[in-house]
Amino acid sequence: MDFVSGTAKQLGPALMQRIARYRYQVFVEQLDWPLACSNGVELDQFDQLDTLYVAAHVSGKLAGIARLLPTTRPYLLGEVFPQLLGGDAPPASARVWELSRFAATPPEGVQSGNAFGHMSSALAVQLLAETLTAAANRGAAHLITVSPLGVERLLRKAGFTARRVGVPHISGRDCLIACWIDTPAAVSLRPNYAGQFELA
Repeated sequence: MDFVSGTAKQLGPALMQRIARYRYQVFVEQLDWPLACSNGVELDQFDQLDTLYVAAHVSGKLAGIARLLPTTRPYLLGEVFPQLLGGDAPPASARVWELSRFAATPPEGVQSGNAFGHMSSALAVQLLAETLTAAANRGAAHLITVSPLGVERLLRKAGFTARRVGVPHISGRDCLIACWIDTPAAVSLRPNYAGQFELA
């Protein structure tokens, strides 16, 4: 099992094309997410020059991916799902990055439900650990993610420090939550009196 992380420029066009095709297979074809994409690839407005990707390979084949976005610029939770924060302003800190487009199963192995559904697999746990380390190496103390209900429990069971923010929200056929995940560089994070998040 091998892992690689970097920006699109660092990973190169060939691997980025494989990541985009993998995302299409997982999130569009198998999980049936209503994403606007074409030509069998899935990329969106959050895939930018400073977006960080983590890819897992098993026996030379792409078997898992993750996307990391700094919250100092537009990101998925802040732009599309701010209601998950229960009225609090979306984080905007160099110490907080967003985890999105996480999938840790070969495309043919994803059945239904969500890409986090196999969080207890050895590959998923190792991919998330690599993702947390990659984020910590770039100064992140915490990740925040839009996740299906139940992921918080799966993360804790796998040994990660995770906690829910706000209340669950129904989106299509999914019940979603916002979830904090601490990186190895984590420090405590608390809401201040104005509802903004600040590092303590």
